[in-house]
Amino acid sequence: MLTSLYVRHFAVVEAAEVSFGPGLTVVSGETGAGKSLLVDALMLLTGARADSTMIRAGSDRAELAAEFDLTELSDAQAWLRREELDEDGSCQLRRVLRAEGSSRAWINGRPATTRQLGELTSLLVEIHGQHEHQALLSRPHQLALLDAYAGHDELLAQVRRQSEQWRELNQRMRKLSGGEDRELRLELLRHELAELEQWALPPAELAELEANHKRLANADRLAEGSAGVVDLLDGEGEFALRRALGRAHAELGKLATLDDRLTPWLELLDNAGIQLGEAADGLGRYAQDVDLDPAGYAALDQQLSHLHALSRRHRLPPEALHEKLLALRAEHAELEGAGDALEQLGSQLQRLRQDYARTAELLSQSRSAAATRLGEEVSGLMGELGMAGGVLRIELAPTSTDEPDAQGRERCELLVSANPGQPPRPLRKVASGGELARISLAIEVATLGKDSIGSMIFDEVDSGIGGAVAEVVGQKLRALGTRRQVLCVTHLPQVAAQGHAHLRVSKQSDGDTTRTRIEPLDAAGRRDELARMLGGVEITRETRAHAKQMLDRAQATP
Repeated sequence: MLTSLYVRHFAVVEAAEVSFGPGLTVVSGETGAGKSLLVDALMLLTGARADSTMIRAGSDRAELAAEFDLTELSDAQAWLRREELDEDGSCQLRRVLRAEGSSRAWINGRPATTRQLGELTSLLVEIHGQHEHQALLSRPHQLALLDAYAGHDELLAQVRRQSEQWRELNQRMRKLSGGEDRELRLELLRHELAELEQWALPPAELAELEANHKRLANADRLAEGSAGVVDLLDGEGEFALRRALGRAHAELGKLATLDDRLTPWLELLDNAGIQLGEAADGLGRYAQDVDLDPAGYAALDQQLSHLHALSRRHRLPPEALHEKLLALRAEHAELEGAGDALEQLGSQLQRLRQDYARTAELLSQSRSAAATRLGEEVSGLMGELGMAGGVLRIELAPTSTDEPDAQGRERCELLVSANPGQPPRPLRKVASGGELARISLAIEVATLGKDSIGSMIFDEVDSGIGGAVAEVVGQKLRALGTRRQVLCVTHLPQVAAQGHAHLRVSKQSDGDTTRTRIEPLDAAGRRDELARMLGGVEITRETRAHAKQMLDRAQATP
């Protein structure tokens, strides 16, 4: 669960650190005080896109940090271990926003990407904004909501896998049984294979061909140059190396008769003479054997020209043409043997369709049972939330195709009747804004808390309601707080009274600067804040008494 949140130079907050405990924590304050800043900060720590306008005026950066206790969050612990970011069962998140628009993030003190922030925090918190109920109008969202409530993740994943496998096999079959297109492709393959078979070479043979071409292209220079080197080594000229070495050997031999310590150097000159002679003899033979073969050079030059032409046509380097040849051979063989391949693929496709049908049927049964349970549960909650006699029904309609579908064999539609006696109609067509908000809250209460997420954040999801209904909403959030940590930003005293803890956000200004303060409230502070929420500008003795009564009644519930 979330244990602390620290913000610095964020919007109108100069610096604030807030501690959180279990249960329901409510956040209240006057309009414009910045109640939703805590939610905004948490959103940014989940990897949401940063906006430099959220940095406090006059500051070059904003800093956000949060700490979570992972004692009961095994999935988050496992994710940290996989990413090698684990740190003794706790988790610290930090993000810095800079005025020029950049941002950096850390997990347990180590640099992290916004993708990693998003993946980790999806296992830590769920944030529900005040406008999120609009998503209920989307039929894909409705189906995802039903699947989440049913908890059949493995069935859904298996349906998706089988659907993808069926689609891949079906595409291969269409490619193999392409009819006229297949014949045209085979004809093109035969033409390309004929050229590549004639000219394409494996990399080693291509390297040898290029070396031979280079040698024949420079045969005259090689013969003339090597003969010139032989003349320098062992020619008739006065300065030939072998003659000079002979003179040096003779002179050193005389000196060695006077000092036998020179004998080793004389032996080195003997060896040098032998090696010089071998080099001169070898180069002489090479110069005589250089092949001046114009016809051979022309043939190699033509072969390389064909290779480079094929390289340009296939948009590949010459050394990659042989690999292209092997790939085209495989494709040609597959198309030539399409009959057998199609029969084998057809059998696989039939088996896969049968497997999909069995899995999809299990998914349909699970969805049908979950739809009944969820509809009954939400209908009951609608009555508690001031929509007496209201009914929510979840209709499952079969898809229009019999091909395996990644989402299963049906689609989902939420039908609602807000008043007794009226037939249920699609939610997107009949619900008003206030009704939609209450239905959304009923669904959230019914569906949330069924996963391992440790913290739930509500940002004024109680907007548009009041009176006794607001008190019921608060009771539902308090009950949810017994199973999960819940943070709720609210403007309703009936909801605020239900909190296990209460934070007040206030704005202070000295005429030049504005600061937001976030403070935990004790019992007296809570009474005064509820009185303010009840009575507005003028707070009377009666208002305080009403606030105390409301608070005492709410806190009597565990």
